[in-house]
Amino acid sequence: MTEVTDSDNPEFEGPSRSQQRREALAIFELAERLVALKPAELEALPIPQPVREQIAQAQAIRTHIAHKRQVQFLAKTMRREDEDTLAAIRAQIEHSKGASRQETAILHLAENWRERLLAEGDEALAEWLREYAHSDRQQLRQLVRNARDERAKAKPPRAQRELLRALRNTLGGG
Repeated sequence: MTEVTDSDNPEFEGPSRSQQRREALAIFELAERLVALKPAELEALPIPQPVREQIAQAQAIRTHIAHKRQVQFLAKTMRREDEDTLAAIRAQIEHSKGASRQETAILHLAENWRERLLAEGDEALAEWLREYAHSDRQQLRQLVRNARDERAKAKPPRAQRELLRALRNTLGGG
């Protein structure tokens, strides 16, 4: 926080009006992010009980103007909290967002490998086994064979899901 000081007049000490507005907007944006989270994600955050109640009320309101008013009230409630609490909430949100991105990346990589294994056959399987030598070769070959049969016979993709699950577990996302 930047301090504006005037050595001649001590009554003007404190953050500038622009700085106060930036801080209030940052808290409002944090409030909007909290309201957008799912209940399970909110449970993992270190949020004080009065703020939790305000979040629940804001999530329950559906009309646009009333919702915005409730989020503004939530931000006002959050401005009363100490900076350490708000910093902990921000850090936890960023951490969970990073973990979610990593899980998504692993899922996409596993999906790409599954498609390669089903389309390219033994060459892709050999490449997978070179990169991930700790994989269970026999189980992987069986899953690929079952998934190919499933696709050829236009059956529901049970074996394809099992193959994807095994690939994700090997990649560290399961």
